[in-house]
Amino acid sequence: MSRDDTAPIGVLFTNLGSPDDTSVAAVRRYLREFLSDPRVIDLNRALWLPILYGVILTTRPRNSAEGYASVWMDEGSPLLIYARHQVAGIQARLDAELETPVQVALGMRYGNPSIEAGLEELHAAGCKRVLVFPAYPQYSATTVATTFDKVSEVLEDWPEPPQLRQINRYHDDPRYIDALAASVREHWATHGRADKLVMSFHGIPKRYVKQGDPYPRDCGETARLLAEALGLTRNDYKVCFQSRFGREPWLQPYLDETMKAWGAAGEIKTVDVMCPGFSSDCLETLEEIKEENRDYFESNGGKALRYIPALNDRADHVDMFTQLIRQELAGWITPKPSAPASAG
Repeated sequence: MSRDDTAPIGVLFTNLGSPDDTSVAAVRRYLREFLSDPRVIDLNRALWLPILYGVILTTRPRNSAEGYASVWMDEGSPLLIYARHQVAGIQARLDAELETPVQVALGMRYGNPSIEAGLEELHAAGCKRVLVFPAYPQYSATTVATTFDKVSEVLEDWPEPPQLRQINRYHDDPRYIDALAASVREHWATHGRADKLVMSFHGIPKRYVKQGDPYPRDCGETARLLAEALGLTRNDYKVCFQSRFGREPWLQPYLDETMKAWGAAGEIKTVDVMCPGFSSDCLETLEEIKEENRDYFESNGGKALRYIPALNDRADHVDMFTQLIRQELAGWITPKPSAPASAG
């Protein structure tokens, strides 16, 4: 048996990240790292960086800090809190189900704890084999690929990098679709069913799609499968895209424009909005959907926009993560004979 066969297996669970706190300085640091990433903004650096440092980082952080303050929880950033809960839940399930020791570490693409810190944690635990799991259901170069870029960058100078596996997407995993459908049914059971269900995904520039990014295809497949699971007709739901930035065309229809138009038209009185591309609630869901787009809809004549929370640390969501990890670790792990797999 080789040394690698007896070492613990590492799982690096990643997400986008958030500022360390709601101060303008912390938000500026976060935005500087995020918006400097060429996968996120792929404009010529000589053109983009003067705009970033001369305009955006002098004006946007204050407004963004106010937005973060409106959604900040007692323990900190919602995204970070839920990610920590997810990691703890995954770790507990793997400990109960596997003979093979597995260490799960959290690393955010931007901000803290960093991907470098997560990899160092796994290295300190003796992990010679690592699964990288970006918690983005749909693949995009702006999210998943830049995570892998960062992992490669960190490991570039390591004398002995670990053996790597990676999860690219899980947009059509039946367990993910089932968890989404369950969250919608529970919302309807409590609040009743709105006139329309909106599935809002984070947008990307259309130019990225023309360059080969498959993201809108993945979003469309998720929406189709979820609609089937809920028994919806095409008239019962609508797919929209949110969070556009800059002046170039992004994926459409835009959520904000749709909410304004629906509110003004008066035909759709109530709307349920969910965000199937976000594994955890964050600024883009709690502030942009629950506050900003609710105001767009209701101030223009709509009766009520209700936000269906992200899956966050729901048991079925954490079960799904755990089973997907076990699936991807096939050949590296040994289950406990008496421990059933977590339900998912």
